[in-house]
Amino acid sequence: MREIWKNNSLSIVLFGLFFLCLIGQYIAGFYTHNEEQRQHRSPEATFAGYAVEGHFLEAVFENWESEFLQIAAFVVLTAFLFQKGSAESKPIDKKERVDEIKPGSASNSKMPWPVRQGGFALTLYSYSLSIAILLLFVISFVLHGMGGVKYYNQEQAEHGAPAVTTLEYMSTSTFWFESFQNWQSEFLSIAVMVVFTIFLRQIGSPESKPVDTPHGETGT
Repeated sequence: MREIWKNNSLSIVLFGLFFLCLIGQYIAGFYTHNEEQRQHRSPEATFAGYAVEGHFLEAVFENWESEFLQIAAFVVLTAFLFQKGSAESKPIDKKERVDEIKPGSASNSKMPWPVRQGGFALTLYSYSLSIAILLLFVISFVLHGMGGVKYYNQEQAEHGAPAVTTLEYMSTSTFWFESFQNWQSEFLSIAVMVVFTIFLRQIGSPESKPVDTPHGETGT
């Protein structure tokens, strides 16, 4: 167990915090939703039934969507864009190890299978990180629409307005307001991180340059 914790403590803590916050969101959202239902004299959701309510699904996937977009953008943009002095940027005018596949690595049995295979498998694997995260973004984007339309149609019914389809909802200003309000904050947080790492330090963190490194030095 000690070895498992030592080797995986970062992911264990992060996933643990994720589940705790998701549970907290679920409980708080359940009471918020039912309070709104009581105010409109509408049927309240059961604790288990709240899991499929649009109020919960829209909020969850709206946020997941923006987070995956943030990570995908960061992974892709840092492959070819630079920021002098930032720990989040590759060094300017200097080829990095991540820019190439090490010669002879295909014959190394410890290398991932696509590297040893070569060809299309290697090409696909070379972009697999961004592809996987973008796929999660697309899935979350669609689920945001599917969950959001349920909540939107509940409000429509309360005001005597007609229901809409998922595609119709995804073309409304409401859907795009929900998306853009999260997207802008994600890009802001990345930009702040990129700029702050030029001048500020955090000893022990791989996201920071060494404390004694000049501000102008780029990368970690």
